[in-house]
Amino acid sequence: MIILYRVDDRLVHGQVVEGWVPHLRAEELAVVSDEIAGDEMLRTIMRFATPEGVDLKIMTVAEAADYLPGAERSARKVLLLLPGLAEAVTLTEKGFKIPSLNIGGMHYSAGKNLSIGKAIFLNDQDCAALKALSAAGINIEGRGVPSDTPLNLMEAIA
Repeated sequence: MIILYRVDDRLVHGQVVEGWVPHLRAEELAVVSDEIAGDEMLRTIMRFATPEGVDLKIMTVAEAADYLPGAERSARKVLLLLPGLAEAVTLTEKGFKIPSLNIGGMHYSAGKNLSIGKAIFLNDQDCAALKALSAAGINIEGRGVPSDTPLNLMEAIA
């Protein structure tokens, strides 16, 4: 079963491996990123960052559309990691149902002029993607680690 759908541009890093993995008792990290899937060095770095005893699956968005329905029905606890909102939008367009989406980190870059919380920076395209995902029935929260109070992102961008 997929226990958390998370957007975080850092993917596998401290908040995930020290916070979310033990909190949720995740057995697998599923990284959905065309960039990471296509880069052997980045895949190796992700493997080194993955905790011992936790499986790592790295796939393209197209591969994820085929993989995720089975992961959703599996007894294994899967934490799904997306580098951005575009991947979430594409998965929903391919018919995959995401019940809720955790926005953990979308860090500052040029053009990201809306700041929400400590690590969520959005541009107009991000806001439009969040609105589309919310309109598709996806509950969206902003939260870095399990102990953080969830932020209502839809209220913040309204």
